[in-house]
Amino acid sequence: MSTEMNTDTTTPSHQWPRTPDPTPEKRGFSTGVWIALAIVAIALVAVVIFGIASRASAAHDLEKRTQASAIPTVNVIHPSAAPLSPEISLPGNTQAYMDTPIYARTSGYLKHWYFDIGAHVRKGQLMAVIETPELDQQLQVAEADLKSTEANLELAKTTAARYINLLKTNSVSKQETDQATGDEAAKKAAVDAAMANVRRLQQLQSFERIYAPFDGIVTVRNTDVGALIDAGSGSTPRELFHLAAINKIRVYVPVPEAYAGDIRNGGKATLTLGSNSGQTFEGTIARNSNMIDSASRTLNVEVDVDNPKGLLLPGAYVFVHFKVPERIANLTIPSNTLLFRSEGLRVGVVRDGKVDLVPITITHDAGQMVEVAASDLKTTDQVILDPSDSLTAGEQVHVNQQQRAGE
Repeated sequence: MSTEMNTDTTTPSHQWPRTPDPTPEKRGFSTGVWIALAIVAIALVAVVIFGIASRASAAHDLEKRTQASAIPTVNVIHPSAAPLSPEISLPGNTQAYMDTPIYARTSGYLKHWYFDIGAHVRKGQLMAVIETPELDQQLQVAEADLKSTEANLELAKTTAARYINLLKTNSVSKQETDQATGDEAAKKAAVDAAMANVRRLQQLQSFERIYAPFDGIVTVRNTDVGALIDAGSGSTPRELFHLAAINKIRVYVPVPEAYAGDIRNGGKATLTLGSNSGQTFEGTIARNSNMIDSASRTLNVEVDVDNPKGLLLPGAYVFVHFKVPERIANLTIPSNTLLFRSEGLRVGVVRDGKVDLVPITITHDAGQMVEVAASDLKTTDQVILDPSDSLTAGEQVHVNQQQRAGE
């Protein structure tokens, strides 16, 4: 029995199978996982570092571009030494040689008018008629008063003559004679006053008919038949007509102080219309104000132009061209480079990438081009075209290289 028990315990075929040792397999799986996790972590760190670096680089690049775009780009031009034409062209305003409103000098109702706007009238032509019934009645009363005073005067003269003759025979006293002669003088004064009143009313009655004071064109008509005409009432009486003489035109031109000495009365000037019609007119410098306006620093000059065909209209905008003596050629720059500042005229010059506001003195103005003193600029200076009003000295700018290449 003991032998069987030993046999049973030693026989492998009757033993339960053993559980394999899991330690080697488990240890190998954990190492691979950790390696994979390490690789993933390194990759994530690399991705994060790369992303941060990329964003930092992009932000830096954006900052550089923003700073670059904040610097304005300007077009420049170099001053030229080309001489200008010995002529200046200045704007002027045309006015009728004679221009006057026509008012009524008597009150009443407009009976008739004979000329409308645009009509040509001659001096002395009847333009309108005013009905003045009240004035007519006043004149009749004044004439009757005059006749009464004249009759009283005749009686006073007769009485005075009689008293003078009676005084010679001492038939009347000296006092009575003096009273008679004094009454004659008083009656004569009354007649003079009555006659003056009649003449005044006759003069007012003559204003019932309105005549043209000179040859011209009716430019305004402010009345019509039946309108109440109130002469001289109010601070601003209404004009009936406006008459302008345009057979000769006055043109007033503000000439800069720099050219005031070149303007001579009797000199010639050429006019061109601002409407670019191509028409030119010859004028004569008639007079000037002989005074420089302290506000505009200009001399007011009048140019008279014959206008027999009426081609020049009052109020038109014209350019007046004056001949001036030849001047020493200085540098010329376009007029769109000028900066008008409170401290004086300036131009912006680019030097070392920054703006320098250079004061200049204009020696000749030809409209689109101006001549400046050669001591102010150099032909190598980069003068800014169309500068902004906010341009300041020391401001950093970029020169437009495309524009420079196209010069």
